Amino acid sequence: MNQRIAARVRWSLWAWSVLATLPAPFSGAQAAPPPAEPSPLLDTHGAWRAGRSPALLAILDEHVEWVLRNSPVDASQRGDNRYDALLSDPGPAATDRRVAEAADRLERLRALDASAMTEVDRLDADLLAYELGQSVAAARFHPEQLALDAKSGPQVGLPQMSDSLPFTTAQQYADYAARLEAIPAHLAGVTAQLRAGLAAGRVPPRIALIGVPEQCSMLASADAKETPSLSPFYKPFRGAPLGAASAPRARAAIADKVIPAFRAFGTFIGDEYMPRCRESVGYSDGIDGRAAYDFALRRHTTTDLSADQIHDIGLSEVARIRAEMLAVIARTDFTRRDELKGDALFHAFVAYLRTDKRFYYDTPEDLLTGYREICKRMDAELPRLFGNLPRLSYGVRELSPLVAPTAPTAYYYQGSMKAGVPAWFMANTYRLDQRPKYEMTALALHESVPGHHLQIALSQELEGQHPFRTFTNYTAFVEGWGLYAERLGMEVGDSDIADSGAGGSSASGAATHTRRNMYADPYNDFGRLSYEIWRACRLVVDTGIHAKGWPRDRAIAYMAENTALSPLNIEREVDRYIAWPGQACAYKIGQLKISELRARAENALGDRFDRRAFHDAVLGSGSIPLPTLEAKIDRWIAARRATHH
Repeated sequence: MNQRIAARVRWSLWAWSVLATLPAPFSGAQAAPPPAEPSPLLDTHGAWRAGRSPALLAILDEHVEWVLRNSPVDASQRGDNRYDALLSDPGPAATDRRVAEAADRLERLRALDASAMTEVDRLDADLLAYELGQSVAAARFHPEQLALDAKSGPQVGLPQMSDSLPFTTAQQYADYAARLEAIPAHLAGVTAQLRAGLAAGRVPPRIALIGVPEQCSMLASADAKETPSLSPFYKPFRGAPLGAASAPRARAAIADKVIPAFRAFGTFIGDEYMPRCRESVGYSDGIDGRAAYDFALRRHTTTDLSADQIHDIGLSEVARIRAEMLAVIARTDFTRRDELKGDALFHAFVAYLRTDKRFYYDTPEDLLTGYREICKRMDAELPRLFGNLPRLSYGVRELSPLVAPTAPTAYYYQGSMKAGVPAWFMANTYRLDQRPKYEMTALALHESVPGHHLQIALSQELEGQHPFRTFTNYTAFVEGWGLYAERLGMEVGDSDIADSGAGGSSASGAATHTRRNMYADPYNDFGRLSYEIWRACRLVVDTGIHAKGWPRDRAIAYMAENTALSPLNIEREVDRYIAWPGQACAYKIGQLKISELRARAENALGDRFDRRAFHDAVLGSGSIPLPTLEAKIDRWIAARRATHH
């Protein structure tokens, strides 16, 4: 998950934002006026501007300022402190204004003379036109009226807001207290959008909202009212001398504003909103029909693949990966591996994995330590795979208990060098009996390095390009890279050492000597394949639910039949697909395209293929749509061939 890309809690999901370029994990109450000074993120006099189109650069500058002004928390996270006391405005009037502004900017952009532009100008212009065009097209489906479920929304984002903010000055604590005071207006804006959705008949499946009233109740608990310092909103002030002057203001805001506002919001959701939500789970069953789902697929995958095509790709991939899983089972010490065959072997093995205690940690700290060891080991291998590495550091943290019961297994929260905030791989420690060890390597590589952290941090640190390029966030690229990165663990590690394995033993029951890549242990390798088939199943299940009328139970049964995920994870995942239509399809579609481009490069270049240079080329322009990536890699291949002829 970087939905919320974030990645992050990947809160940049399209249903949480009216505009593709507004990552805005937190929307709120106040609209910021244009500032007198330009953003410190804009290098208005950089040498890279020489030879660029002044008219295009002016529109790009305007766009970056617009995004930051409309997403104050995102601006703070990036190191722009001009809006530190503000939240953004999610209300209907502000939404209409943003759509109109995006349409106007798109019209002016299209009026520029593209024939006079350099290649870098054309790429920036095309990307911005794509972003704005998608934003304007999305408006007809009013995603802002569906911006709530048990995994995303103000009751999830706002309590975790401080985790990604810098607190290095007394003023930043005072500004954070001001943001707490703005939360009631924020919730009023969200409520207004949800009421507009009710009036229009545009409502989500009721099952996607299960748990939301309880989440609000936790934020509005009597204990927090009596002792505001116990609230998750007070977290930055605990043991912080710089925050001492603003601490009373924060406690008053929590007791007098935040808690009553969340209590009222939870009552509205439970008593008024949820009873009027749909029983059906498919997006196509909603008022906007199949067109809304088709648009969601195009937006998330950045392709024109139809639901039927994606469904068939999923079925094909499931069959291929299933055959590989059976081969890996033969390498384990599972006692029935020679006795059973085919489906019987697969299901018996999966049942063994789900019930044997050797595959599960006993304490949250042991789980977190396990993840940290995997990440540290992969860190050392990165120079073998990449020529360019990010400067931003990352760590491993426990996911908040507030969201853990309804959250997936892990998230990535991006940081910022400019803001002085590290990135975090957030691991879910709820129900340890549902968090198997054999899945941890693939998950760690996906969420940290060489997956989300490496890709997103490199994107943030792009140099010699317009800062606009650090704002783009395409699910198919970000999540496709994350899935591709999982397999890179097979390409590192070359020392011959005893293989005792995370699962506990080798197939023969004794230590063996093998090439010790990240998946040398067959149980870890099975976990990798389990994660890959899980993403392939998403293509089948997401399209099944939203285009083919599958009920929730059928989706759960299909996942249980074809993956080794725990029952709890399967239910959480299916509920995620119901709440976020189309998003889950981007992972496998993106990974298949990146793998296809690598194979194309290897075939074209032969012995001259350099995987480090290929990876740098894939990541060197930030997050871009898949057709743009394909064109770029084709040019890269042609240039490499020409250089060697």
